[in-house]
Amino acid sequence: MESRGVGFAIMLAGLAIVAIGAAVAFGLLSWFGRLPGDIRIESGNARVYVPITSMLLVSVALTVIASLARRLF
Repeated sequence: MESRGVGFAIMLAGLAIVAIGAAVAFGLLSWFGRLPGDIRIESGNARVYVPITSMLLVSVALTVIASLARRLF
């Protein structure tokens, strides 16, 4: 029975990856990486990008997803 739960989790992860890929392909995430708090420095040939706010948003989303998955399984 336990392998059935693992298979279900893998299918959900695959569906999430497909959904994120579709959102990127259709430009629905064009705002991501350009949030206030993301540091972008461009000078000559050098570019520095530090996505502080974007990574905080990803961290919160992954924490919520992990908490929900832990309660369900």
